Amino acid sequence: MNQKTREQHEVMRRHFQQASEQRGFTLSAAQERAVERLSLLAGELAGTGGLFRRSRPSPRNLYVWGPVGRGKSWLVDTFFDGLPLRRKRRLHFHDFFRALHDGVAREGQVRDGGHSAVDRAVDELLGDCRLLVFDEFHAHDAGDAMLVARLFRTLLDRHITLVTTSNYPPAGLMPDPLYHHLFEPTIQRIEERMDVLDVSGPTDFRRLPAPTHGARRFAEGARLTDGAHLTEGGVLTEGADALPGEPGPDAPRPGEAVLVAAHHRELSAKAARADLVWFGFDTLCEATTAVPDYLALAERFGTLVLDDVPPLASCTADGRQRFANLVDVCCDRDIRLFLIGADPLAGLSEDSGLLRDLDRTASRLAMLRRGRRADAAP
Repeated sequence: MNQKTREQHEVMRRHFQQASEQRGFTLSAAQERAVERLSLLAGELAGTGGLFRRSRPSPRNLYVWGPVGRGKSWLVDTFFDGLPLRRKRRLHFHDFFRALHDGVAREGQVRDGGHSAVDRAVDELLGDCRLLVFDEFHAHDAGDAMLVARLFRTLLDRHITLVTTSNYPPAGLMPDPLYHHLFEPTIQRIEERMDVLDVSGPTDFRRLPAPTHGARRFAEGARLTDGAHLTEGGVLTEGADALPGEPGPDAPRPGEAVLVAAHHRELSAKAARADLVWFGFDTLCEATTAVPDYLALAERFGTLVLDDVPPLASCTADGRQRFANLVDVCCDRDIRLFLIGADPLAGLSEDSGLLRDLDRTASRLAMLRRGRRADAAP
């Protein structure tokens, strides 16, 4: 370890310590191990100046995984912010994968000088990037599995250091038993080419007091259950108590139904007013929508209302996954979300495995205010 590497290692360690003190919490043992490994990577990147030559090995890639609430995103965000490297990119996997889809569609599958459409799309998206941070990597969709596999092969074969977070260990990717075997070569490549960091410590940082600054718009939304709904003026009716803060949006009026542009398609909205769009659950979650559609809506609207929400236990598996993706996008893009209907998590039990699979979704739904029946205990 040369002097420049040692200095940057120590600088990054101090940066993590200061960031945790500002947040008001003490790092868990699992996080401390991750901090040490990320600080070592910062030193390695400083030692190469971010330029990797054939004469020296490039730094090892990192795969940081653990259940929701263990601070994975905070760890890699803090690392990224404190790294004095110009050619770095941080992307949410949803965003990058949507852009990759678009790039591949534009390029087509025609080969050019031995490069596939995926190679050319990655060139276009990343340019001369030397460090790429992916947040919330996953592989659920069998239709996208081969494209994800090709993407990882492309990234790992380049002189790009890859750092990614995931709620799943590599072996837990593509959990559907019908398609898991198709993804096993990619899992093997990840395990061979990346250092896997497990941050599955006992501390759930979601349960710690939140900082008083930086209030999020997402948390201004609400879950209106037990028959509660909104009428003209945002008044809660059918026995639901009024919500604190600003009133909810007015219910759709006759004649407000409209087609709204999403990602290469139009969706039937019940209303679209300036910064607000209102959909039924079936339109967004049980139809053949996808994450790129939700991202397109998030770019245009700051408030999204979803009504006729059923218990997720009664939905199709695809409907549950789309709902989870929609909540992810709204939370990540800080969109105010109103859910109207049944409690989405009602009827889910630990034995079924569904509640475990929806753990991240449940934690994000818990951030939303709740409508209550008038006869409920205060």
